[in-house]
Amino acid sequence: MSDHDELHAILAAPNNPLLTWNAPLSEEHARSLIDACALPEGGRVVDLGCGWGELLLRLVEGAPGSTGDGVEKDPAAVARGRRLAGDRGLDGRVTFHESSAEGWPGTGYDLAVCIGAVHAWPGTTREALRALRGAVEPGGRVLFADGFWTEKPTSAALEGLGAEEDELVGSLGDLVRAAADAGFAPLRTTVADQREWDVFESSGRAGWGERWALENPDHPLHTDARATAARHREGYLGGYRGYLGFAYLVLGV
Repeated sequence: MSDHDELHAILAAPNNPLLTWNAPLSEEHARSLIDACALPEGGRVVDLGCGWGELLLRLVEGAPGSTGDGVEKDPAAVARGRRLAGDRGLDGRVTFHESSAEGWPGTGYDLAVCIGAVHAWPGTTREALRALRGAVEPGGRVLFADGFWTEKPTSAALEGLGAEEDELVGSLGDLVRAAADAGFAPLRTTVADQREWDVFESSGRAGWGERWALENPDHPLHTDARATAARHREGYLGGYRGYLGFAYLVLGV
């Protein structure tokens, strides 16, 4: 393994103990989303692009007799999800599939979830919404989360994020309209607040890279880890902080 690959693995989100989930989301906000999803007892839920599936596990924990499928192509994330499920006695109710979300054949779910994983579909947001629409039974719900621009991004914001402006559907209003155009009834719209963003970014590569470097001062990759953390910190604080929003939509079918 090259130094680059080793550092990438060390700092990758599935190996980061500071992250509960790979999104700007507080515990209170998560509880409110779980309540709004209203997964019924004995219901079925699929999380497409689930990462390690923390939200999926909590949804199943909150609905007696329910079962879940977590679909994720990153083997490290799948491994973490399976460990978490086993630790919480949910390995018989939640199944993690090491597979791409695009083309997932499952249908007839009571709830479908996709949190910041629209990149799994080539047409991004609109393609993801169409796929989620097809996964859910009439009367079911979808929890969909995606980025949007709070205002026109500056060149520094785009550079810090490593993105093009048209990679997002547009504003928050544009995102909700895209969901409505896909045949959904928008039931609830909330956005990550600035504190959620700051905690998430400080717990991601910026914060974890610095913490790992402090805990491993003699590691050959110590300096590289700090440099990576500094780049991510500056990309956020000097770039896309305040420009990139993240919305959670609860949608009816």
